[in-house]
Amino acid sequence: MNRNKREKEFYSLDVGDSTFTVLKRYQNLRPIGSGAQGIVCSAYDHNLERNVAIKKLSRPFQNQTHAKRAYRELVLMKCVNHKNIIGLLNVFTPQKTLEEFQDVYIVMELMDANLCQVIQMELDHERLSYLLYQMLCGIKHLHAAGIIHRDLKPSNIVVKSDCTLKILDFGLARTAATGLLMTPYVVTRYYRAPEVILGMGYQANVDVWSIGCIMAEMVRGSVLFPGTDHIDQWNKVIEQLGTPSQEFLMKLNQSVRTYVENRPRYAGFTFEKLFPDVLFPADSEHNKLKASQARDLLSKMLVIDASKRISVSEALQHPYINVWYDPTEVEAPPPLITDKQLDEREHTVEEWKDLIYMEVQDWEERTKNGVIRGQPASLGAAVSSSSQQYPSVSSSSVNDVSTNPTLASDTDSSLETASNTDPLGCCR
Repeated sequence: MNRNKREKEFYSLDVGDSTFTVLKRYQNLRPIGSGAQGIVCSAYDHNLERNVAIKKLSRPFQNQTHAKRAYRELVLMKCVNHKNIIGLLNVFTPQKTLEEFQDVYIVMELMDANLCQVIQMELDHERLSYLLYQMLCGIKHLHAAGIIHRDLKPSNIVVKSDCTLKILDFGLARTAATGLLMTPYVVTRYYRAPEVILGMGYQANVDVWSIGCIMAEMVRGSVLFPGTDHIDQWNKVIEQLGTPSQEFLMKLNQSVRTYVENRPRYAGFTFEKLFPDVLFPADSEHNKLKASQARDLLSKMLVIDASKRISVSEALQHPYINVWYDPTEVEAPPPLITDKQLDEREHTVEEWKDLIYMEVQDWEERTKNGVIRGQPASLGAAVSSSSQQYPSVSSSSVNDVSTNPTLASDTDSSLETASNTDPLGCCR
């Protein structure tokens, strides 16, 4: 494409303190969120005839850490295709050459709200268990490819009013070599698993702890372990769950074990005390979902010793979750990670810049008139709240129902009214 033709495809406008230079197909830009990784705007895509979210990566080449994170996020989003993972619709840069290259724009599906807003709503068991089921399906899809999300939190989970849920933000996601323990990495403190707090390294079920914390927050309406720093975070965990066994303490390195052993010992509380019946909705009649089942699932996810914590696959078989079990969702083909050295790569900023530019160019090569060549037609398809069917339900577990649970009932329009209030940015 010649330079003049390319220049005519773009236009610029100010969004807060930033300037968005985007393709003319994207109109009606409005800021909806911001965070460490960039600013997000909603927009109308005239090619796809739908609303989308456009994320401008914040200074992706300011240092090696930012550049590597931008590269990892882009590569993973290009590889993943699952109904419970946010869909990548487009990626572009307004710059014309590698030498000028400095901005990366990622276009994604636009959802109504993030889980921060949903937590404030009163959910019945159907909605609560269905949202958890979708989180587990999305995470299982990532784990199947050896991808650990590592940064699950309410602001990284987005929903539509028809109860469709998607996981987003892969900047901290990491591929795991078989049998290799991951080293500690800074993630959002409140949802940080004990093995991360204590520097033990971790495996895939680190994400299960995060889902457990999110479920607890949805039940209680407030953060379960609101630590002010990593030491306070650990104290919050043991004050409520109790000091772990000596068997667990022996897995810690000497200095950490000495610190932990010198802390006051806590007996902790039973899950009946932590999550009494009054916190839960009334037991479901047609789905047979009960507070006792939800509490049991929490007790299996919020286990300090990761070796004794439930796995994602086991959680999907739990009675509180498996009423929604659909093999096409749970056992979808895993994403194919094209870059086998995704995490082992270490480069200069200029080398990262070159790699990211190549990824953007590769996307443009595979794209024609806004439609991705060779991609399944379902990728990025608009979700219709009026036509989406309920996931298939085990007839031996519950009575079949014909429609998807919605987050906003006839008498509850809180999600619709919140749809324009920071759906991708709050709580970051």
